[in-house]
Amino acid sequence: MPDGIPNLTPNDSGAACFAMPSLARKGRGAVSNPPVRFKPARREAFDDGWATLEQSFAELPPLPTSLTEDRAKSALSYNESPDLGFDRSINPYRGCEHGCIYCYARPSHAYLGFSPGLDFETRLMFKPDIAALLEKELRKPGYQPRPIALGANTDPYQPVERQLGLTRAVLEVLDRFSHPVTIVTKSAGVLRDVDILQRLAVRNLVRVCLSVTTLDPALARIMEPRAATPARRLQAMRELTAEGVPTAILAAPMIPAVNDMELEKLLEQGAAAGATSAGYVLLRLPLEIKQLFEEWLARHMPDRAARVLSLIRQTRGGALYDSRFGQRQTGSGPYAELLARRFAVAMRRLGLEKRGGGTGALDCTRFAVPGAQMSLF
Repeated sequence: MPDGIPNLTPNDSGAACFAMPSLARKGRGAVSNPPVRFKPARREAFDDGWATLEQSFAELPPLPTSLTEDRAKSALSYNESPDLGFDRSINPYRGCEHGCIYCYARPSHAYLGFSPGLDFETRLMFKPDIAALLEKELRKPGYQPRPIALGANTDPYQPVERQLGLTRAVLEVLDRFSHPVTIVTKSAGVLRDVDILQRLAVRNLVRVCLSVTTLDPALARIMEPRAATPARRLQAMRELTAEGVPTAILAAPMIPAVNDMELEKLLEQGAAAGATSAGYVLLRLPLEIKQLFEEWLARHMPDRAARVLSLIRQTRGGALYDSRFGQRQTGSGPYAELLARRFAVAMRRLGLEKRGGGTGALDCTRFAVPGAQMSLF
């Protein structure tokens, strides 16, 4: 575990115990580091009666980000989910420094032996050979091109991308192969690659989706502490649009009684910034995210925590999460149905298309393997 962050959980056996002090750090989203669910043993918080437990966590030092090479054997991940608008994706990084408390990718960090809590945002894995692996896969005989989702799991433009440049290397490969790609990000760092994006856009090979969850910078700071400010994301959308790069706005996730009241305003701001399509997702709380989100609510919104959780349960059949296809993205029940109707009405009023359909479909017919003609001689 990172220095200063023991893997601790409260004792729920009924014996006398002490609550685990918050591990909250400035610039980090999670306020704890829950144990890895695959490990057979776990440690519990214990106070010796002298209040030493509380004192130990009274002033925690800043928590640095660490990077570890991930020698992946393939670049593309395939899925058959009916809830997703793509069947393949690529992620240069595992873990995400943006620290979004609601991130559905957090539980995947457990497969690496790391906690979905603070580990997810501080112990990052990067794939140095991602571009070479991608080119190798695209050159395979019989490869059938369909849009690749870049950033489907973790943000391809999180802060470390400024130094490592793995996302740009991936885009360079896709540009040479004329391969369609969609990008999802919360970072204005996407503007660095506007030269490549322009070339792809001319051939109808790219769409950049900016995820904007709130227009309130104070709320954004605690929900997604190291992502770009909402204003900066909208400005990035304007600049991409001005350069001819098609954009979409994602109001995701919508959290009952936290940011769902902003849905229409988010779509309006996105349309004004040049977005031609939009999407939304209801908050998802699979596996460890339930605990992380509840802890976050208790720390940052104790006055409405119970109300928020009650509304979430109303959209998930009485539970905090429903993993069934067709339900996990939008929920069910009156509250979820009202959110869906609000989204549909706003989309019609603003002239936005639903993300992934209509005239926004990308061109898969341009795909060509560089140098393939030379093999004939």
